[in-house]
Amino acid sequence: RWIKFEEKVEDGGERWSVPHVPALTLHSLFQLRTCLQKGTMLLDLDATSFKEIIDKALSGQAEEEELQPASRERLAGLLLLQPRHQPTKSLLQLLAELCLFPCRGRNCGCPTGNPPMATSPGCPTTAPAAASLSFQLRNRFRKKIPRGAEAAHVAVGEVEFLEKPFTAFIRLRHGVSLGSLAEVALPSRFLFILLGPPKVKAYHEVGRAMATLLMDELYQRVAWQADHREDLITGMEMFLDELIVLPPGKWDPSARILPPSYLPSPSRRTPVDPPDQQSHGNGDMAAAGNRASPGHPHCGEELERTGRLFGGLLRDIRRKAPWYSSDFSDALHPQCLSAVLYIYLATVTNAITFGGMLGDATANMQGVLESFLGTAFAGFIFCLFSGQPLTILSSTGPVLVFERLLFSFSQDHSLDYLEFRLWIGLWVAFFGMVLVATEASHLVRYFTRFTEEGFCALISLIFIYDSLEKMLSLADTFPINWEYRLDNITSYSCTCNLWWRRLFNPILTCTTTSHLPPLLSMQSPPTTPVGLSRTQCLDLGGHLLGTSCQYVPDVTLISFLLFGGTFLSCAALKHFRSSRYFPAGVRKLVSDFAVILAILASCTIDAILGLETPKLLVPSELKPTNPARGWIIFPFGANPWWVCLVSAVPAVLVTILIFMDQQITAVILNRREYKLQKGAGFHLDLLCVSLLMVVTSVTGLPWYVSATVISLAHMESLRKESETSAPGEHPEFLGIREQRLTGLAIFVLMGVSVFMAPVLKHIPMPVLYGVFLHMGVAALNSIQLLDRARLLLIPAKHQPDLAYLRHVPLRRVHLFTVTQLLCLALLWVLKSTTAAIIFPVMV
Repeated sequence: RWIKFEEKVEDGGERWSVPHVPALTLHSLFQLRTCLQKGTMLLDLDATSFKEIIDKALSGQAEEEELQPASRERLAGLLLLQPRHQPTKSLLQLLAELCLFPCRGRNCGCPTGNPPMATSPGCPTTAPAAASLSFQLRNRFRKKIPRGAEAAHVAVGEVEFLEKPFTAFIRLRHGVSLGSLAEVALPSRFLFILLGPPKVKAYHEVGRAMATLLMDELYQRVAWQADHREDLITGMEMFLDELIVLPPGKWDPSARILPPSYLPSPSRRTPVDPPDQQSHGNGDMAAAGNRASPGHPHCGEELERTGRLFGGLLRDIRRKAPWYSSDFSDALHPQCLSAVLYIYLATVTNAITFGGMLGDATANMQGVLESFLGTAFAGFIFCLFSGQPLTILSSTGPVLVFERLLFSFSQDHSLDYLEFRLWIGLWVAFFGMVLVATEASHLVRYFTRFTEEGFCALISLIFIYDSLEKMLSLADTFPINWEYRLDNITSYSCTCNLWWRRLFNPILTCTTTSHLPPLLSMQSPPTTPVGLSRTQCLDLGGHLLGTSCQYVPDVTLISFLLFGGTFLSCAALKHFRSSRYFPAGVRKLVSDFAVILAILASCTIDAILGLETPKLLVPSELKPTNPARGWIIFPFGANPWWVCLVSAVPAVLVTILIFMDQQITAVILNRREYKLQKGAGFHLDLLCVSLLMVVTSVTGLPWYVSATVISLAHMESLRKESETSAPGEHPEFLGIREQRLTGLAIFVLMGVSVFMAPVLKHIPMPVLYGVFLHMGVAALNSIQLLDRARLLLIPAKHQPDLAYLRHVPLRRVHLFTVTQLLCLALLWVLKSTTAAIIFPVMV
């Protein structure tokens, strides 16, 4: 049987072989051409049953194949026998039959000369038709066949009563279901019959050649449109023109060529018949990475200037309005639930991380609670009204650097930080509105792969660096006792010194059996009748004395194990979709919930071990982190009046930063290879971010912009793939589940996280850092820069066969890569210094 690739029945077995690329003999193709030239040809035949087809084929046979009436009747009776199909059974069915019928022998299979068919090879048998139809309905193979498929039947074999071969090629006017002839109940349109005397041995190979020809997409078009025999012959000549011959002795004919990862589209093989479908929005159906110009959405109306004030914004609203209702209905899928849980945990971790750093940089004027509330509010509003709701808003590194510099400047010049920040935010919102009104987002069309890859690589490296830095800092919080010696266990001790009880009982021994290993806990009994724990000693105002007081369990070690285990589990489970274990539905479910399963497994291990690993800390009260501030920032009173005017200068830098950060992320998310169907909304997104700047500035909440890595992770978690794929064919990427509900659910959960502290406090921080590392690595692997960087270390003869290496000299590729890496290093150094405020200009 053939569905894009060939499958054979294994000798003596009851299973189909691995799908493989069919290898044909050149002689069989020449014989097939002869059969088409001289055999019976019936095009657009009107028939409703297989018996009617056979009767018309035998009555309309060519002069060279004139049959005697007796031979014709015997041939008709042979062709009308019910076929016995090769069963497609599950593993459980095979095990059950193995217990019932331990030995079947080699004679159960089809004879060597049995007719193979394009979708239903089988042995002629006298089994009743009802049993065969029942087999068709129960056939598990049906789900592998894509919608709209038809069956083509190829019947070849040796017949003793024929003196010369009988050949017939039949095309029905309409697809007709031919009962139990096919393995799966499908309409049929093409039939090819080749029967002849035993002296000719090439029938089987000719049948394989015919089946392979009918599975070729270009020849299918020819067969559908052919009006005469010559059209089919011409189509076969075109097939032979594209044929590639492997010389004998250079390869093993018995070796099966496995299907390639990607197949060329028929439009690439011939300039005829251009694609009927044109792209809608950014949903171009071309292969990933194909571009007509440097900018991704270069031809879309999203970036065309209208020449009117707010013209681009109005066009975005008109484009997105028809999709608004489907943005909620399209989210009714289990995959969206896994995306919500995955991105929620990543967003929580990001909010806690940046909230803590903001608190340190601004004397708690903005802290973890403000980060939680701001992320929840800004993200919810953005997902509700934006043009690209798949974008996730969050605090970013460049904005954090500006906040730190702004706070230092305010302290040095005795200015009120929050009021100064309020005016800057208002100016940024005004400048953003000006950019929206003048359609400045059309400049996005000039962003090239060079800029996008550099920016995405920088943000990905920040995620990777921050996760590793946080893990390494655990060694300071939970120090490793490098001086511990097992032989000196008898000299270790820890006592509690209570200075206010020296007159009565100067030293009370502090027993810390809950924190010491078994050998350390077996110390001499306390020298006083009172045994105090470490916590009790510190609560009473005492301090610890002794060589074992600084002992800490192996928290650092288990934290690194949880960190690495979570990262490796996420990567392994994410790739479980392409493994060979379990059915496709199970693999897809595990892959969709990969991150959640990895987090649950790591949390379970941490709970079983019971060590005091650092846990997720969520604020439990709705009050400002700094009691000296309120929830509303007033524009006047604390600073001189001229501050509102001077604020426009730093606001220009922040506007550039927000514009670049927002639009580069939007360009990356709206790449053509994601096959988005609902279009982009660059002007609408920038308007939402600008208006949110007003609200977050007035309430003293952090400023938010699109988070590149988290948004990419959100997109990847919503990938759609074809549910039916032929054996040997990879599932086809269909696009992204474009909807608003996952983003809204994520930020609603962010808002209620304040009340979920009893549950979230059990999640270890190393586990979430492992998720951070996974997101950074996944985003880094999605760009071409990493592949080209690997080429610098691979000798030319071992380099992969990449498309651009066929057209661009290797030295030019290396020059491009080295230049990108140098610019990336410059951006990294710039980000790490006080000059980071000019980061967007450097981008």
